[in-house]
Amino acid sequence: MKKKMIVLLTVVMLCTPLLSGVVYGYPQGGNEKIDPIVSTNWLEENMDLENLVIVDVRTSEEYEAGHISNSVNIPFVVPFSAWITMKDDLLLELPEDDELFSMLGSFGITEKSNVVLISGTSDPYAIAAAPRVADTLIYAGVKNVAILDGGYTKWAEEGRSIDTETPVITEKEFDGKVNKKIFVSTEYVERKIGKSVIIDARDENVYTGEVIEPYAEKPGHIETAVSLPAPLMWNEDGTYKDMDEIRQMVSSIADKNDHIIVYCGCGGYASAWYFILTEAFGYKHVKFYDGSAQEWVKYNDMVLN
Repeated sequence: MKKKMIVLLTVVMLCTPLLSGVVYGYPQGGNEKIDPIVSTNWLEENMDLENLVIVDVRTSEEYEAGHISNSVNIPFVVPFSAWITMKDDLLLELPEDDELFSMLGSFGITEKSNVVLISGTSDPYAIAAAPRVADTLIYAGVKNVAILDGGYTKWAEEGRSIDTETPVITEKEFDGKVNKKIFVSTEYVERKIGKSVIIDARDENVYTGEVIEPYAEKPGHIETAVSLPAPLMWNEDGTYKDMDEIRQMVSSIADKNDHIIVYCGCGGYASAWYFILTEAFGYKHVKFYDGSAQEWVKYNDMVLN
């Protein structure tokens, strides 16, 4: 009897991953949620994943010099690119929904795609391009979005396969539904001061007013905001720090039950915290103030205390 129980338990343990549709954390059939930050090993082993679309957001020049095989190039370039535009002199604003949907479909992306984003790691702003694009995809209705940890730089340094050929793209119809609850207005932030946890994702010396950025020419930060610079989540080589370490940074400021607003200078760094809070840590009450400091100073003063 004891031997039969051991055999039965062994069978159950072996079959449980198959029954759940996941083997060693990897999605099967493109239906399971993939991790928000994936390793170079994971990507190399999952190149044939159903509905996989690898999107390289580096410049066209960088992409043409060498890229991951079968990746498509949709550059994230300021001030104008497929991902962002300018509105009322504000940088990093969302394109119109129909333009966004048309662009995604033209690159073979649908709401059911497993999208892995490839950025450069030359500086924190380049790293932040990937989460900014990720948030835009989530806004458009794409459920499975991930960022390659270390980006193209890590992939190349590890000697993995590099291509210079542009893949043939099969256009598809993108039929997503935008989530307008992600992004909030200046008026929303004004109403939530003292009620929501407001996270300033800019560098600390900008938060304190020691440095004034060109797109927000008033020193300081939004009233009650706490400083949590986005670059704190990245190592010097552009990889993400251990998720437990990043979680501790956040937990000292807010927990999952808190209502949170993230902002930065013009919508870059804030996107990284929005992505990590919602996708990696499962925070449900996070809003993204896309206008950020550049819009806030048009109508309000900053504080220095």
